[in-house]
Amino acid sequence: MNLASLEPGILLPAFAAGLLVLASHVLLGQAVLKRGIVFLDLAIAQIAGLGVVIAHSLGGEDMPWLTQIGAVSAALLGALFLHRMEKTAGAKQEAIIGVTFVAAACLALILMSHDPHGAEHLQSLLVGQILWTTWSGLLPLAAVTALMLTAWFGLDWRASPLGFYLLFAVTITASVQVVGIYLVFASLIVPALVSGERPVRGYVIGAVGYALGLIASGLFDLPSGAAIVLALVAVAGLSSGIRR
Repeated sequence: MNLASLEPGILLPAFAAGLLVLASHVLLGQAVLKRGIVFLDLAIAQIAGLGVVIAHSLGGEDMPWLTQIGAVSAALLGALFLHRMEKTAGAKQEAIIGVTFVAAACLALILMSHDPHGAEHLQSLLVGQILWTTWSGLLPLAAVTALMLTAWFGLDWRASPLGFYLLFAVTITASVQVVGIYLVFASLIVPALVSGERPVRGYVIGAVGYALGLIASGLFDLPSGAAIVLALVAVAGLSSGIRR
């Protein structure tokens, strides 16, 4: 245990990133559960990650704008495809979402297989680098979150199937580059799973989970993304048990 590792300058921006992610993901997660397409977030997050990998393979690692274009373009194309499948696939939609996720993941692995830093990129893609977050680095995520909430409540895009998919794609693309695929999935599904129709409860569960995960990560030198995922699951489980 290392108390000196609990550095506010590192943990506070990371916690703020978590709160921004939760601000949009609790609402999106509730909508995903209602639609019965639980793995949509994994598929879109993986497709956005594939866009990042493709951009890097084209030399975008030194050109952040190319990385963002690749990630957003891939996520939007994936969202449009899955939106089309919602209309035509019927009961097979969840299976198609799963196949899409696996295909995108395998393609990303192939593209990274000849990269000497491929393992590092893969780990970053899956578990994120939330502890590397800076206050200035939160501005793009904050802007996307504000736009998402405005469209969700002000423009009522949540009632539009196409609007929902487009909002989902853009929001997931922003968050996956900060917290990684695993934490995106956990932030979407875990709080929504136990909060029902009450988003405030989901926000509280998510915030406590992020706080405990970050503290555990600092104290015991654990991978931050994995620690937060486990903390979210633990807090949600305790909350559900107490409620019952």
